[in-house]
Amino acid sequence: MSWGIELWDQFDNLEKHTQWGIDILEKYIKFVKERTEIELSYAKQLRNLSKKYQPKKNSKEEEEYRYTACQAFLATLNEMNDYAGQHELISENMTSQIIVELVRYVQELKQERKSHFHDGRKAQQHIEMCWKQLESSKRRFERDCKEADRAQQYFEKMDADINVTKADVEKARQQAQTRHQMAEDSKTDYSSILQKFNHEQHEYYHTHVPNIFQKIQEMEERRIVRMGESVKTYAELDRQVIPIIGKCLDEIVKAAESIDPKNDSQLVVEAYKSGFEPPGDIEFEDYTQPMKRTVSDNSLSNSRGEGKSELKFGGKSKGKLWPFIKKNKLMSLLTSPHQPPPPPPASASPSAVPNGPQSPKQQKEPLSHRFNEFMTSKPKIHCFRSLKRGGATPEDFSNLPPEQRRKKLQQKVDELNKEIQKEMDQRDAITKMKDVYLKNPQMGDPTSLDHKLAEVSQNIDKLRLETQKFEAWLAEVEGRLPARSDQARRQSGMYEAQNAPSVNNCAQDRESPDGSYTEEQSQESEVKVLATDFDDEFDDEEPLPAIGTCKALYTFEGQNEGTISVVEGETLYVIEEDKGDGWTRIRRNEDEEGYVPTSYVEVYLDKNAKGAKTYI
Repeated sequence: MSWGIELWDQFDNLEKHTQWGIDILEKYIKFVKERTEIELSYAKQLRNLSKKYQPKKNSKEEEEYRYTACQAFLATLNEMNDYAGQHELISENMTSQIIVELVRYVQELKQERKSHFHDGRKAQQHIEMCWKQLESSKRRFERDCKEADRAQQYFEKMDADINVTKADVEKARQQAQTRHQMAEDSKTDYSSILQKFNHEQHEYYHTHVPNIFQKIQEMEERRIVRMGESVKTYAELDRQVIPIIGKCLDEIVKAAESIDPKNDSQLVVEAYKSGFEPPGDIEFEDYTQPMKRTVSDNSLSNSRGEGKSELKFGGKSKGKLWPFIKKNKLMSLLTSPHQPPPPPPASASPSAVPNGPQSPKQQKEPLSHRFNEFMTSKPKIHCFRSLKRGGATPEDFSNLPPEQRRKKLQQKVDELNKEIQKEMDQRDAITKMKDVYLKNPQMGDPTSLDHKLAEVSQNIDKLRLETQKFEAWLAEVEGRLPARSDQARRQSGMYEAQNAPSVNNCAQDRESPDGSYTEEQSQESEVKVLATDFDDEFDDEEPLPAIGTCKALYTFEGQNEGTISVVEGETLYVIEEDKGDGWTRIRRNEDEEGYVPTSYVEVYLDKNAKGAKTYI
């Protein structure tokens, strides 16, 4: 099968077909180019997605990724990053191995096609020129023959006419002979040109055109083969990354299988374990004896008029008592409302209510739960007076429960040890450099390193002192943890009892009623003495200063722990603003203070007195 033989007369159609083949190749190149753009866009979106959900450095999210489920999610994000890289690789390889190569090949193909069809048109023009020469010689031969025939007829006519002179007859004869000679010459020329044309035509249709068309056919077949190879490469480039993508997916599956719910549960225990023992039963309060009622029927303490008594929760012994807070303040904190305040009366004008009405969302919590919440939520302050107003986080993390404090201290010790090791490595490097300078003075002055060496040594000493301080706190906490032996508990309790008077100077070893201060049950009598002494000492402490006044918009019956009853139109003192829970703390006189719903009063804060809130 040859185009030169089968398609010898389809020059124009072959020209159109080969141009269509190049157009198809360029369309395929455009398709691959758009595919690479899609791959790059997809990879970019995958990377952005992975980056979006990556945990932020030095944030709480990083701590959350200790859990195996979060680690599996993080591994998935990292694998998706590698997954995106494979799609970028597909785009890069398709660009270099398909697009670039095919673009160059199309340019070469266009040049080759142009050359072949130029040769074809040249051959066409040559055969057309030969055909025109043949037609011209043929017409000349025909004309000469006709003129020779007319000249012969004229001679014969003149020769038969007796009236014509001999000279005229001779002239006519010579004219006829000349015409016949011209006809013979035209015949010879026509015959020669005809033979030449036939030869050229045979060469054109049997040699030149087949050769040109054969080259065009080979060019077209090479284009088809090249396109097939490109399509195969297109698939292979995709197939090459499948194993890597498969590995990425395998790693994701492996990360999913590595999720350990038991380990995550243990991490939750380590993260939130306080180290406290659960509170014991609340002892029965005998109301048959004459006594004054405290803030509420469910209060944890007896009346103020009967003297100081301990908070009781424990099995056989009296339990714990925080001796560093004035008892009525402790009761006020314990009995402050924990449920949302009631909404104001329906007839109230919205414009008269500073804070919008809030509907209660939950029932009153059990007192033991509220007491436990108080133990674990209130911040710890170094100085006792600041117990009422809050303060900054202490250096020894004594605001945390024992277990959490131990973890923080251990973490701090580890960080300091790393810093010490880094400084020691730097000191060793400086020492080695100084030895080199001593052996080779031309390399540098050894005395120039003395200042740096002294500075590093000083830093090491400071870090060691800091480490010793935190190690001492850590040893103290580990001695207090409930998991320690009974002997350690007794020693810890005795140490705390012997050093109790030192709390007057806001010692860091003393702890606030956030629950991190614990007294052992075996030291019950010592605790009772301490509690009584400190209650006596703080009974005369001045109350919280007033930061403004308020006017009761409605009558409120304070029936819950920590609340106080007010009458519509009554004016009272504000001693603590609404903290966002819907309650405002007020005082009627020195002994009557409590919480009322913020929406029930109109508050007038004194800007000059507001600073008294931060007084410690």
